[in-house]
Order: sequence, then structure tokens, then C-alpha cells
Amino acid sequence: MVSKLFKDFFNSEKTGGFILIFCTLLSLLVSNSSWGNGYINFWETSFQGHSITHWINDGLMAIFFLLIGLELEREVYEGELSNFKNALFPIISAIGGVIVPACIFLFFNYNTTEQSGAGIPMATDIAFAIGMLALLGNRVPIQLKIFLTALAVIDDLCAIIIIALFYTNNISFLFLSLSLGIFMVLLILNKLKITSLFPYLLGGILMWYFMLQSGVHATLSGVLLAFTIPFQKGEENSISYQLQHSLHKPVAFIIVPLFALANTCIVFNSNWHISLLSNESIGIITGLVIGKPLGILLFSSIAVGLGFCVLPPQLQWKHIFGAGLLAGIGFTMSIFITMLAYNIPDQIVIGKMAILTASTIAAILGLWVLRMVLKKE
Repeated sequence: MVSKLFKDFFNSEKTGGFILIFCTLLSLLVSNSSWGNGYINFWETSFQGHSITHWINDGLMAIFFLLIGLELEREVYEGELSNFKNALFPIISAIGGVIVPACIFLFFNYNTTEQSGAGIPMATDIAFAIGMLALLGNRVPIQLKIFLTALAVIDDLCAIIIIALFYTNNISFLFLSLSLGIFMVLLILNKLKITSLFPYLLGGILMWYFMLQSGVHATLSGVLLAFTIPFQKGEENSISYQLQHSLHKPVAFIIVPLFALANTCIVFNSNWHISLLSNESIGIITGLVIGKPLGILLFSSIAVGLGFCVLPPQLQWKHIFGAGLLAGIGFTMSIFITMLAYNIPDQIVIGKMAILTASTIAAILGLWVLRMVLKKE
């Protein structure tokens, strides 16, 4: 039985995916118009010592990660990940979809100044991927929706771990200790069955502030906060349910669109297509378009063959391949990691153009494959 909360999450991400496409196209159009300079300068406007883009990426995106964490918590307690053998299939698939794209990227960029971008093709954009799947309508089996959602959530968790391990510099252990100390206090409140949301949100804000000062990316505090909030039995009156439900629309309709608008201010010069032939671009495009479905299909088929897990009911390997192609839509998370991986503006712009190109190809191929598969059925 599919929970109401999963339906809400899926539908909000589906709608958010369409808004994300619109905001991206709008941002690219304005950036390359006569209003381009003013538009780009707006996002770089300083407020309290940081640009508007920085506040969105380090502040509002923490709320995005809080929602991802709450969805992951729900999956662990009562969703696809609550049964260990069922959970292994999307977990192993996601791991394959992380390792293989990174290896492909490093094949083209190892021992170069671009090799720090190996995390870029590892990510999947939940909103975009689910939005594309929704275009196929009611023909899509519910198990495929659940698999892609679980895969994307686990994928994002892997990306968060990678950010924490490889994209963190100059750590202040004092501030990190303060942040983790608050995390421990919130876990204790959870164990004491404190079900008022206020202390968790207050602690989450403090945890975010100290994490920001520590040098570790502040968005990680969102995921940590999610796992301190009592799930209880997942009923509609639980604070975990209420918080997740209340975050769906703000994240889908405000936070993620703002992220897209602020981070896709890309000016295309007359030779922009030449940058797609660079090793950085080739690594990102092949990693997302080829590495994602290959890694997902390869790892999951080996795991099923060895008896570690089983193929979800109602699904065939051609469904998994199609979902793997859609998982190659990196966008939000890939752009997010690009901003962390590189300091040189040209590298960031090249990375973003490669991500846009790869995500477009992955979306078209994924839709075409699944449309053919579902049409035959």
C-alpha cells in the first residue's frame, strides 16, 4: 500500500520538476539577453558579507536537504527501505550509479586540475527525474515510481557523504564539535520522546550556524536534523509527518526554483559548444548519460544474480534501464557539487553547460526508452 506521504512527496517533486525546467530556461534566456549583466549582478549582490547565491546554496538548500532526510527517514521506517532485502536493491543500484560515473569521469580527468569534479556525475536530481517520469502518465507502474524515488534519495545521501568527506576544507573543530554536540542533544530529546517541534527547529538553526562556521558544508545539518525528529509511527499527527508535509510546497515551488535561477546564469559565447569537447565536459556527460544507467544495471543485476536481493515485483530489467537513464539527470545536485569542486569561474561554467547537456540527453533517452517499454505493455 502506498502511503499518502509518498504520494504527496512524489506529486510535489513532479510539479517541482516542471517548474525547475521553466526556471532554468528563463534564467538562461535572461542571462543571454540585454538584461544579462543586471540579472547576473543581482544574484551576486552582497548581503551580510555573502552573495544572494551563497545564501541560497548554503542556507535555503539546508531546508531542501532536511526534506530529503525526512523522506529517507520515512523510507527506512515504513517505505521501500524498511525491509532489508527489499532495501538492498535500490541501495546497491544507487551505489553502482555513484561508483561507475565517478570512475568514467576520472578516466578522462585523472591527475588534472579537473579531477576534483569526480563527484559531479554521481548525483541524481529527484525533482527533474520524477518530473520526467510523470510525463508518461498512469502507465508507469507504482513500483517503478517507488524504485526511482528510493534510488534518487539514496543517491542524494551518497552525494551528501561525498560532500562531507571530499569537499570540506579548513575545518574548525571547535565549531564542528558545537554543531555535533547540538545534534547529540537533539538525539537525546528524541529518545526522551519530546514531541514538540520547536526545540528541534531551534536546535537545527544553531546546528546549521555552527556547521557553517566550521567549514563543513552547512547543508549537512539539514540531513542530521531530519534524523533527530521523532518519526513515532508515521501517523499524520506525528511531527515528522507534519514537517515533511509542510515542506513539500516551499521546497518544490520556492527553494529549488530559486536555486535554479541563481545557479544557471550562464552566458553562451559564440564558441560555447567547443567547451563540450573538453575532458571535463566529456567526463560529466559520459558519466551521467552512460555511467549512471550502466552502474545501476550492472550492480543490481550482479546483486540479484548472487541472491543478495530480488527484482521488485511488476518490474523488468528494461524498466530498471529506463529508470537508470532518468537517474542521469544530475542538475541540482550536480551543479551544487560543481560549485564546491571548482574555484575557477571557467571550470564552473564548463561544468554547468556539461550538466545541462547531459541532463537533457538523459531525460530524452529515458523518456524514449520507458515510453517504448510501457507502450508494448
